Amino acid sequence: MRISALFNQEFRSVMSKPPRTSLEHWAMFQAVIDHGGFEAAAEALGRSQSAISYGIKRLQERLPVALLEQRGRRSLPTAAGERLLRRSRALLEEAQRLERLAVTLAEGWAPEVRLALDAVVTPQALVVEALAAFADAAPQIRVELIESVLSGASDALLQRQVDLAITPLVPPGFLGEALIEVEFVAVAHPEHPLHRLGRPLGIADLRQHRQVVVRDSGQQQIDRGWLGADARWTVSQLESAVALIRRGLAFAWIPRAAIAAALASGALRELDLVEGGRYRVTLYLVHAEHDEAGPAVDALTRSLFEVAARVAG
Repeated sequence: MRISALFNQEFRSVMSKPPRTSLEHWAMFQAVIDHGGFEAAAEALGRSQSAISYGIKRLQERLPVALLEQRGRRSLPTAAGERLLRRSRALLEEAQRLERLAVTLAEGWAPEVRLALDAVVTPQALVVEALAAFADAAPQIRVELIESVLSGASDALLQRQVDLAITPLVPPGFLGEALIEVEFVAVAHPEHPLHRLGRPLGIADLRQHRQVVVRDSGQQQIDRGWLGADARWTVSQLESAVALIRRGLAFAWIPRAAIAAALASGALRELDLVEGGRYRVTLYLVHAEHDEAGPAVDALTRSLFEVAARVAG
């Protein structure tokens, strides 16, 4: 007999047999343990006590180890039952997630939402709080964050790598809605030579000292802000720029929200410039395909705008 025929015969034989146990039986077993007995488990599951007893009996008959033992009036798991209980909990939780995902897909919810954001400009607290609200509304939906700088989020939109983007640069062919404004401030270490001048600073003063900037992660290689310093260091992450400034090695324009604690403690000080010491950047929320956005994208959009409104207010 050919191997394929043998496999098919064995497969039909296995599939014709009734399942050894069911998830429903394991759910009954878990309820008995969690609620301390058959009567309480029946009430919790909305079943009759006889149904619970029969389900546990059927489960026990098909297993080679004892699951329960009586201690007084309580039904407690044996050592083997305890181990099997832990595994069954994982199985039941996974089954529930699977059912939620099926409902989500049936309602048009995509299994994943992809969000690009400008890691330098976008306030981290805004995104974290919005994602917390989104997680409550759609706990089964995966989220992928793509953190970029300047034109990186625009590139992700153009290449259809994301569903949403938070960016200061709306690329051609897209429409964005203003989400929030971010204030940048020129700062340096309190002992930086620029602070020692004791007067409002001009371009000639800044040009003589090192400036640190964050590199554009996109293909357009856009520059932001004043870049006239003769000495300039370029980094890839905002955290690196802040670390250099705190060591007194450079000055820079940094989002106020990212250094609020350092400014409040005096670890950093705003530079007194004759002009341009502060500027504001508008962040836009941009859909890759607004007409095709599903419930998951809409839910995250609502969360972002609700949190942004609270922050602005």
